[in-house]
Amino acid sequence: MKIVIGGAGAVGTHLSRLLSTEKHDCVLIDADEERLAGIDSNYDILALNGSPMSIKTLKDAGVDKADLFVGVTPEESTNINACILAHALGAKQTVARIDNYEYLSAANKAIFQNLGIDSLIYPEVLAAADIISGLKLSWVRQRWDVHDGALVLLGIKLRETAEILNQPLKDLCGPDDPYHVVAIKRGDDTIIPGGMDELHVHDLAYFMTTADYIPYIRKIVGKEHYADVQNVIMMGGGKTAVRAALSMPDYMNLKIIESDVDRCERLNQLLANTDTMVIHGDGRDLSLLQEEGIKHTQAFVALTGNSETNILACLTAKKLGVRKTVAMVENLDYVSMAESLDIGTIINKKTIAASHIFQMMMRADVRSMRTLMMVDSDVVELVASEDSKVTKRPVKELGLPFGVAIGGLVRNGEGILVNGNTQIVAGDSVMVFCHKNQLSKVEKFFKKQGLF
Repeated sequence: MKIVIGGAGAVGTHLSRLLSTEKHDCVLIDADEERLAGIDSNYDILALNGSPMSIKTLKDAGVDKADLFVGVTPEESTNINACILAHALGAKQTVARIDNYEYLSAANKAIFQNLGIDSLIYPEVLAAADIISGLKLSWVRQRWDVHDGALVLLGIKLRETAEILNQPLKDLCGPDDPYHVVAIKRGDDTIIPGGMDELHVHDLAYFMTTADYIPYIRKIVGKEHYADVQNVIMMGGGKTAVRAALSMPDYMNLKIIESDVDRCERLNQLLANTDTMVIHGDGRDLSLLQEEGIKHTQAFVALTGNSETNILACLTAKKLGVRKTVAMVENLDYVSMAESLDIGTIINKKTIAASHIFQMMMRADVRSMRTLMMVDSDVVELVASEDSKVTKRPVKELGLPFGVAIGGLVRNGEGILVNGNTQIVAGDSVMVFCHKNQLSKVEKFFKKQGLF
């Protein structure tokens, strides 16, 4: 497929690299030559210096033959206008990065479609949703509700208290058990496990289950003593913090610590209809944290624009007794380090946004997709087409590529855990886990034969 990306910032650069590894024809446009110069020569990306709003530049990029145009510059108006032009010039699909929450309203969707914009991405809203999801379960590193909650994916760090350690998975999660372990991070290695693999202490394990069995999972991983989150301290009052505060459950109490006095005033205006308390200060100040009740806080969320600051602040909070920490880590080089330091949930806006954009380019019917940074893998919800390969045989006879596992499916709104004897039928929404660069192989199993 041919993809043209306008904007070589964090999201555009990450997305272009992701696409190049999947062998897509990718053109990256930016008006700043220095940004383009930073593109690694190891990636097969055509860098084009120019404005994404220039018709000449778009034509030079071959946007008339583009399957997808993506506008992800820092300027919302540039992205919208570039998408309108790209559509007019022949791009089949367009997506624009925005920072106006009003535009996401379902009532406004037709307006943008009439302009030629197929999808809108607001990374801060996506990141806020992940943060809130993580806070709802204090003992979980990552949570993803699949297909409106019919299935649930839980990423959990295993401690000595877990009762499922050092036993073959075939003895733990058989056909009648209410969960499957679909991925394991052990040190620097990622394992898509088989029946003889075991769970070890300090593994980061990903469980697929249904909502009714979340308490059971909590018991077997030994996390029943973790206190549920009620009091939250958040450091940094940017857009992500605002979106998180506005969607915070009523039973949680939130304090936001912001170092800029003018921003504090703005936060008080934006959050006037909530119970959020805005505090002017430095979230790394021990005396301030103690004064604001850090000892009675169950979760600390660091959302400043500096990855190092967020990691250090979370480490400080952990030393003060906070069990649940969330850090915004925008520098991908720091993600592994943050995980090794036992920072709880790690949020990266560009990988979240890139996942949402990437799913638009898959040929099979993709309902949703998520990149699991910690295990360098993707989880994707694919709908089985009529006459597709995946419907021809039971799962154990499909011959799925190495490093690929099916964790569950949704049929008629009901979540079902998959085992080797499961027969997938057309219309099933199937959760597939795979190592990086395997998606193009996986989607062929779900596409109607003869169409790929």
